[in-house]
Amino acid sequence: MAAAHQARRRFVVEADGGSRGNPGPAGYGAVVLDPATGEALAEAADGIGTATNNVAEYRGLIAGLRAAKALDPEAEVHVRMDSKLVVEQMSGRWKIKHPDMRPLAAEAKGILPVGQVSYEWIPREKNKHADRLANEAMDAAKRGKKWQPAESMAALRTPAAARASAPAGTSAASAVGAGTLPDPIAEPLSEPKVTAVGWAATADLGTPTTFVLLRHGETALTPEKRFSGSGGTDPELSAAGRRQAEQAAVALAARGTVQAVVSSPLRRCVETAEAVAGRLGLDVRIEQGLRETDFGAWEGLTFAEVRERYPEDLDAWLASARTAPTGGGEAFATVTRRVGVARDKLLARYAGKTVLLVTHVTPVKTLVRLALGAPPESLFRMELSAASFSALAYYGDGNASVRLLNDTGHLR
Repeated sequence: MAAAHQARRRFVVEADGGSRGNPGPAGYGAVVLDPATGEALAEAADGIGTATNNVAEYRGLIAGLRAAKALDPEAEVHVRMDSKLVVEQMSGRWKIKHPDMRPLAAEAKGILPVGQVSYEWIPREKNKHADRLANEAMDAAKRGKKWQPAESMAALRTPAAARASAPAGTSAASAVGAGTLPDPIAEPLSEPKVTAVGWAATADLGTPTTFVLLRHGETALTPEKRFSGSGGTDPELSAAGRRQAEQAAVALAARGTVQAVVSSPLRRCVETAEAVAGRLGLDVRIEQGLRETDFGAWEGLTFAEVRERYPEDLDAWLASARTAPTGGGEAFATVTRRVGVARDKLLARYAGKTVLLVTHVTPVKTLVRLALGAPPESLFRMELSAASFSALAYYGDGNASVRLLNDTGHLR
């Protein structure tokens, strides 16, 4: 029995619910996370008509527990919510007095054995993922629609014009900039809830968290426009790439605003980040979620070579974010989920600070597009050069602002 217990999988469930009026139009959101990697494994959200905040929060808990059970009914589940009421009642420390809460609590308790579930209260700012899903569900209900995980993916299609205009010997991404294909939207879970503050807003939103996004310097593969992700040879910077990294370091040192440096684990990013951190007197923190897509068997090939060798696989990959490259590569949906998780983690860790993120084409374009709330096809209209700067600001109310895109002035 002890060995079986040790072999159990572990999940984290984050859940939330809200009501616009209390009672009023309500909805819930929940996400199941891998506690080791932070990867989102499943999500659930829905509008529930007119209800109170407490009812919506319980419904979010129920949905999250059901999603975890569907993944593995034997798993140990740790629930994190910003509802003190739900956490204390489900932990048995508070009595359930309200008649509307009792059947919901009983339903939640019956999903998994009591010994498999634990509860933790977290502050609201650490529950943004589930809160975002709940708001998306309420927004969808307001439009008379039902929230669906695949809804935003339906718009994902590589524009035919972009594919047709890509010259032989280039990657599909060269239609929008050198490097790998940008990562389209995968799941609504990675979509930030953007609050429209408006020009007339007078609220003091405080100091934003600013991400300065630096694409790594060139490698030997960059000028040849070859697929270069996280599953290949992990190339180092070329001589040109090292010069670019130094130029970026000089520019950032002159600005003097960066307070922390975070890098993808891949060598080309670490080398770029170390050049900057050395000048700024900072350490480099590695964030696995910022790594590039794994392109599987396509690593090191040009787009034309992939088209010749794997035509059907390439068409399927271009048509769906859930399709992985040949040979065990990484689907765009998976990349978007981990980039979204990394973003939320870094926002919590560096609240109110200016942080340099040294990463790749796919993560940079994904972060920019998500901040804009723009449709997936907008990624095919972004240029992103090697060693270029982009910048995003995230405010306390959830609003995000793009401040800079593909700045290469420091390289001239």
